[in-house]
Amino acid sequence: MEFFRNTNIDFLGKKWYCLAFSLVFSVAGLFSILFWHGIPLGVDFRGGTLVYVKFSHTPDDNAIRAAMDRVGLKNARIQRYNVANNSNEVLIDLDVRETSETALDQGKTKIIEALETNAPAGKVDLNNASSLTIANYLLEKDPLRAGTDANQRYTAQAQAIINVRDKVRGGVLSSLEELKGPVDPAVVAVLQDGFYLSDFGIRNVEIVGPQVGKQLQSQAVLATVYSLAGMLVYLAFRFEWIYGVAAVVTVFHDTVITIGAFSLTNKEISLTVIAAILTLIGYSNNDTIVVFDRIRENLKLMRRESLAEIVNRSINQTLSRTILTTGLTFLTVLALYLFGGEVLHGFSFALVVGILIGTYSSIAIAAPILVAYQEWRAGKGKAGVIPGGGGRERVKAKA
Repeated sequence: MEFFRNTNIDFLGKKWYCLAFSLVFSVAGLFSILFWHGIPLGVDFRGGTLVYVKFSHTPDDNAIRAAMDRVGLKNARIQRYNVANNSNEVLIDLDVRETSETALDQGKTKIIEALETNAPAGKVDLNNASSLTIANYLLEKDPLRAGTDANQRYTAQAQAIINVRDKVRGGVLSSLEELKGPVDPAVVAVLQDGFYLSDFGIRNVEIVGPQVGKQLQSQAVLATVYSLAGMLVYLAFRFEWIYGVAAVVTVFHDTVITIGAFSLTNKEISLTVIAAILTLIGYSNNDTIVVFDRIRENLKLMRRESLAEIVNRSINQTLSRTILTTGLTFLTVLALYLFGGEVLHGFSFALVVGILIGTYSSIAIAAPILVAYQEWRAGKGKAGVIPGGGGRERVKAKA
């Protein structure tokens, strides 16, 4: 299947427009990294505490931020997630980097302290109470007159309350009436004396320590560097060193623009984003190799043509294949970006940007580097030689 047959687009004739395009986006990304947002590292790399909070109403980010500041939680990052499902969930990123159990409780306690307003004196928030707290309260009140098996019965009742709250109601109870059925009516009645219902519930607390974050940073950088080095060695062996240089420069260009896009939009870079970037390195390299391989074949068939003409012909010959494969992949990752949810948002965003830029650079960056190298050699008075793989093919410089 082909979209185009016998196209004759002068891609190299538009190389200066492509260079201007790349410069604008590369410089914008670098300026953002150096002077504006920096590289917005996620908690995986910088360390910190993530607190997942569910509200019974649409949360107000500004009000939450003000509440955090009031209890001394400065620079808290607040991010809505599962917005498409209207779940009223918020991820609060705190700069608390201790990794002990005490730190987990500390982060949760501080969030509760910040968000609880007008809490009745002497009562416990049922939406954030543990099963043990509820069970101990029921044991003290003994509404079922349980006798010798009181501990077992009230533990079961406490767990039933937790199940209704977390599994049925998504983490937040709006009324004690919602407990009726799974929970004994006598237990529901006595809860009113010792508990109240806030408008939020802490769903989960996660901590990544600073040492783990630094280790992940170094491993992510090394993974990227090793992949680029391996690519250079492979292409130098499979084709010739200039092909490897062109491919590495192209992938570096793609990586800079992709990371720059994260910085410009202030999206956090997590481990899944690094996985996406490594995927893009392979994807862009594959697309570049397809063009390079066709150039190598045409060098043997079109010995009388200039290298620029050979490169243009090669790009046109692979254009249909490029659009088919890239188009299908792009539609897949676009669907992932639009419907994949907050967890995959950074990963899919990197793929959307990277696939577009990677396809563009295989045509507009990698191939012109080969021509520029040949023209530079011709200008230095050396033979214009571009390797054809397994041997060298002489091509004349375009007049």
